[in-house]
Amino acid sequence: MPPAEDVATVRDEYDLVKRAGHLLAGADEFACAANDLHTWSAMQKFAEELPKQRKLRVRKVYLSRVLLDPAGAEHLQTLRRLGAEVRISDHEINETILLDGRIAILAAGPGYSVVTKSDLVRGISSLFEAAWRSSTAMEAYETRFAELRQYTPQLLDLLSSGSTDEKAAREMGVGLRTYRRRVAELMDVLGATSRFQAGALAREAGLL
Repeated sequence: MPPAEDVATVRDEYDLVKRAGHLLAGADEFACAANDLHTWSAMQKFAEELPKQRKLRVRKVYLSRVLLDPAGAEHLQTLRRLGAEVRISDHEINETILLDGRIAILAAGPGYSVVTKSDLVRGISSLFEAAWRSSTAMEAYETRFAELRQYTPQLLDLLSSGSTDEKAAREMGVGLRTYRRRVAELMDVLGATSRFQAGALAREAGLL
C-alpha cells in the first residue's frame, strides 16, 4: 500500500474542490476522462471560473452516450469553442483528472482519491493516454448523433412503457424494421446488451 501522504481520500466533489482546487488553479495542463457530465460537475464549474487570461491546455474524453443528450452535446460544443480538445470513446472509461502529469484524481465510489506518488501517477497517465489515442474527435460523431438525438427521448419513453414493437413503431410513425433498427442503434451507443440494460444505462446517464 502507498503511504497515506501519496493518496488522499475526500468524501465528495465539493470537498475535492475545497481541498484540491488550488492544484487546478496552478496547472498548465488539465486532462479529464468521464463516462458522463455528472462525475466532475463541480470541478468543471471551478475550471470555468479560472482566470481566462491564463493559457490552460484542456483535453477531455467522454463516453459516447453523452452525445445522446442535447444539453450534453451542446456543453461539449461549448468546451470546443472555448479551446478544449474533446474526444469521444465507445468504451467505458476510468474516470480520471490529471494535472500537469503530476497529480491524478480518481473517482472512487462515492468519494475521490488524490494521488501524488509519481509512479502511480505515471501509470494512471498511461491509461488516460491509451483511452485518448483510441477515442475519436467529437466532430466525427456529429452526423451520426444528430439524427439519433432527435428520436432518443421518444424511443426511451416507448421502451420504458413496455409497448410491443409493433405498437411502438406506430407511435413513432415508422415501420417496424426502422423502429427495431433505431432500438439497436440506441443500445449500441449505450453499450447495452438488452433493452432492460439500455433503460438502466439511460437512467444512469440522466436521459430518463
